[in-house]
Amino acid sequence: MSELVNNIISGFRNIVTFGTEPAVEEQNNSGCCGGNADGGCCNSDSPSKETAESGCCKADDSAASACACSNSNEPVEIEHIKIFYASLTGTAKRFADQLQQNLEAAGPKVQVQKITVMDIVDYDNDDFLTETAICVFILSSYNVEGPLDWFSKWTRDLRYDFRVDRLSLQKVRFAVCGLGDSEYGDEFNVASADIDKWFGQLGASRIYPLGACDKNADQQAQFSAWTSGFIAELEDGHALDFHPTNIEYDSEDDDEEVDDGELNKDIGAGDDDGSGDEMVDLEDMGKMASKIKAAKINRAEEEEAFENSKAKPKRSIGTTVEATAAPVAREMVSPMLHKNLTKQGYKIVGSHSGVKICRWTKAALRGRGFCYKHSFYGIQSHLCSESTPSLACSNKCVFCWRHHTNPVGKTWRWKVDDPEFIVQGVLENHYKMIKQLKGVPGVKADRFQEAFNVKHCALSLVGEPIFYPHINEFVQKLHERKISTFLVTNAQHPDRIADLQQVTQLYVSIDASTKESLKKIDRPLFRDFWERFLASLDSLATKGQRTVFRLTLVKDYNTDDIGNYVELIRRGRPSFIEVKGVTYCGYSGASSLTMANVPYHTEVVEFCKKIVAAVGDDYEIACEHAHSCSILIASKQFKINNEWHTHIDYPKFFELLESGKPFNSLDYVAKTPEWAIFGAPEAGFDPNETRFYRKGKNPNPEASSEVAVAV
Repeated sequence: MSELVNNIISGFRNIVTFGTEPAVEEQNNSGCCGGNADGGCCNSDSPSKETAESGCCKADDSAASACACSNSNEPVEIEHIKIFYASLTGTAKRFADQLQQNLEAAGPKVQVQKITVMDIVDYDNDDFLTETAICVFILSSYNVEGPLDWFSKWTRDLRYDFRVDRLSLQKVRFAVCGLGDSEYGDEFNVASADIDKWFGQLGASRIYPLGACDKNADQQAQFSAWTSGFIAELEDGHALDFHPTNIEYDSEDDDEEVDDGELNKDIGAGDDDGSGDEMVDLEDMGKMASKIKAAKINRAEEEEAFENSKAKPKRSIGTTVEATAAPVAREMVSPMLHKNLTKQGYKIVGSHSGVKICRWTKAALRGRGFCYKHSFYGIQSHLCSESTPSLACSNKCVFCWRHHTNPVGKTWRWKVDDPEFIVQGVLENHYKMIKQLKGVPGVKADRFQEAFNVKHCALSLVGEPIFYPHINEFVQKLHERKISTFLVTNAQHPDRIADLQQVTQLYVSIDASTKESLKKIDRPLFRDFWERFLASLDSLATKGQRTVFRLTLVKDYNTDDIGNYVELIRRGRPSFIEVKGVTYCGYSGASSLTMANVPYHTEVVEFCKKIVAAVGDDYEIACEHAHSCSILIASKQFKINNEWHTHIDYPKFFELLESGKPFNSLDYVAKTPEWAIFGAPEAGFDPNETRFYRKGKNPNPEASSEVAVAV
């Protein structure tokens, strides 16, 4: 009978035990001032000479014993620290390198024999099961696919698989610092927090609490503070002791950790006397049955939580949850952002605006040609200022040529500068940069003087200009100065498009034709990004002014699905469709784009021909600028008397604007020159300009000496 009962008990134990009993008792009771309060060296009435000389307990002059466990001045020696990073934009890697430098300079209190910095994707996750080095994770969390996904999934699966030992990571000592953007709301640092939680639940010893460094604040200062705290904790040798967190498991909160040791003890796996006897008296069976039942429920809830975690999408599509309380207004450009943007050549205006000299402005000053806007719309680049009243954007596009150094946001939560102040600041800084070019070889005196009278403003520098709360007043201030406005929006703020007053030309970026590809390319912040995108096109169709679809072609990303592009064109009914090959701006870590993703001009032409053939008789290829790998598809409304009129009569535009009477896009058109027409031998390059070639790139080396061989 006794043997039968023991077999039953053994079977019950197999049901409720999730892992092996943690062998931590010996660790907890070892050390200088070990767990035995009565018999430990520091509590002994008469410590032995050997004990006293060992440094554990030291006697003073009166022969009274004292514990010196916490007073050791010896440096903490660490054999190996591994710093893992997961990064899209390169920030996590940079912080990982900083941590390595700080650790190397931490002596003499902390002496690390070896420090390894590596990308988390280069490490075999299963090696964590036997890892003995101290593991530090610097992880960037995004709400889109990224390098952290596989490691996060592996950790989650390890945590919720009932077949896995619940102390499978008990040999690991770790710390996690998450990098993210609080604009993502509930998704801010969620991956880092989950990994920190799951490692603890799997028996790993947490050296220092989870860090959360926000890009919308001073992220560098936050990380420096976390690093200082982490290193200070290493200076305490006891911080490196193994101490897996074992908290009573709360079945209603998956964030808590279960103490399998306590669970096993409760059902008879270990008795208070430490005998380890598995025998259970028959009269105790009833008491144990309730605990077995609770363990079964606990296990079922874990399995359900695991299934739910697998089914949960990274981003739920639906109505965006509004914040319950308005955040405190602060300046958009933090010191770190100011440093990064200034390094790229920006001039920051006020707290949220910027201006920068375009390379085509420099080329125009030297008579080396104008950008595609000259071919398409008659703009001379040295008379144009590239600026924005809002450096913030609601997307993180993979081809962002500013390397994601600008802030992001879904709602305006920053301080607001006055429109007149921004306009004055933009022009002043633009003219200062023009003045700095007077010593550049080849600058023409007449164009240098003309450049101090800006005629056009391209509101497409970076960010989302329409995001600025006083965009209408800002545009009005430019129009009062007879400066035309070319405003670009990323189609995530349809209400702002609807409220926008007359601009010279309104652009909408069409970076993809499907919901899935738009998320992959633009990486929007809004959960209902696709609904906002379509609503923006609907709003564009009702504007009654010159509108442009701006397509940036990225090979292997958005060059397919012609039919879907056609549907979008029919929905937005733009005046023009600009198709341009993506410009590769070098590797930044912000995306995986390479030169292989840049299409040739012939590929752009073929794409446009397919679009025109599919959309019907309403559109036709009108102009090109081969140097920029750009094509202009225009509505046939602008083909007047069989001649294209894509250029703009700017004096006429301001005359109509000042009249206060309604007018449409056909009221201020101008004829397109022959050299700009698609198929012309000039391919969109103004013949009045001198084309320069890089060394060895001149297709006609015997050309006139006026054509230089170097830029």
